[in-house]
Amino acid sequence: MGEDGGVTAEQGDKHERGAPARARPEVAVGLVARDRAGRLLLVRRANPPAKGAWSLPGGRVEAGETMAAAAARELREETGLSARVGAVAGVVERIGSGYHFVIVDLWAELNEGEPVAGDDAAAVRLVDLAELPGLRLSPGLGAFLAGIGCWPAGAPPPPPA
Repeated sequence: MGEDGGVTAEQGDKHERGAPARARPEVAVGLVARDRAGRLLLVRRANPPAKGAWSLPGGRVEAGETMAAAAARELREETGLSARVGAVAGVVERIGSGYHFVIVDLWAELNEGEPVAGDDAAAVRLVDLAELPGLRLSPGLGAFLAGIGCWPAGAPPPPPA
């Protein structure tokens, strides 16, 4: 992938010349969910890709489901929380061996409550932005968060995935 997360011209050429076909792209959602104190909600991934890394809650959009409804469902399944889901924060693409996700990340304001890990989450926690540089984040997440203003002031931005 290119530095911005996109496919480079060389990668595109290789694919067109008969490289093994990749998984069909799937649409997924993620939530940039913060509580009233400004803390960001993160889940530790229990499954590949990026098993064990901290990431945003989210998952696949089911047929007939709106982005907002999918985001609310995934949030409930992974953390037990609810939120007011808002506008699009950004779109990222993740391509790896056997997967290709187009992820639409949405802003969300968390309702009151304590997160509890469930479903695909090995752990869940609310973190101050100052803690982010010290966490093992899923590939590209730090750069994405920095790009949307969710990175601690003065901390060097992480490299893109």
